[in-house]
Amino acid sequence: MVELKNVSVAYNKGHNVINNIDMHIDDGDFTFIVGASGAGKSTLIKLLLKEIDASEGVVMVNGYNLRTLKKSRIPKFRRTIGVVFQDFRLIPTMTVYENIAFVLRVINAPRSYIKKRVSYVIGLVGLKNKIKSFPTELSGGEQQRVALARALVNDPKLLIADEPTGNVDPELSQEIVGLLKAINQCGTTVVMVTHEHELVKHFGGRLVNINQGTVIYDDFIDGEAESYNNMDDSL
Repeated sequence: MVELKNVSVAYNKGHNVINNIDMHIDDGDFTFIVGASGAGKSTLIKLLLKEIDASEGVVMVNGYNLRTLKKSRIPKFRRTIGVVFQDFRLIPTMTVYENIAFVLRVINAPRSYIKKRVSYVIGLVGLKNKIKSFPTELSGGEQQRVALARALVNDPKLLIADEPTGNVDPELSQEIVGLLKAINQCGTTVVMVTHEHELVKHFGGRLVNINQGTVIYDDFIDGEAESYNNMDDSL
């Protein structure tokens, strides 16, 4: 669950980048966040990850009050969130398997669990035949699928996708969002930041539009796509 109550973020001697935002995202929701460059989308993501703190208001994410969260508990909190970035952020010297497994190794997960979980999420994103490949041997769409698998491997309650289609072509963009929609249908809460309004129109769902740090639209829109569930029925 994500809840923002009267949240503002002030930069530059009192100028509000986020201005008195109220927002509630229930567990299991899929929410598109759109807005022009400089509208406040990146600041909002930083708030949800506790990279910055609100100047005013309350920010609740996955049961944590981020205004009062102690520094020592931030790593535990962040393990409840998966993040997919536009620029993939894969480690070039690691294979697909190693890039994904790294997330679990840093928290000392058992080796048997790592093997089972990594194999599962690699299958989930359709890259079983690329398990030993390095990032430079993959297409942009394949790299983004690895980034998505890495974000999912720790079984997060919330998945934040920050412009995940920014570096892939339109056809692959639809595949990535379709995969996110299918993951959401399995129960993961998804927040996707995008500037691609055509994708939002195609898939539909909840749309939050931010302009100059203020929510100017928050409602559900119908989409053109009939089905998002392109996962194997056994998953």
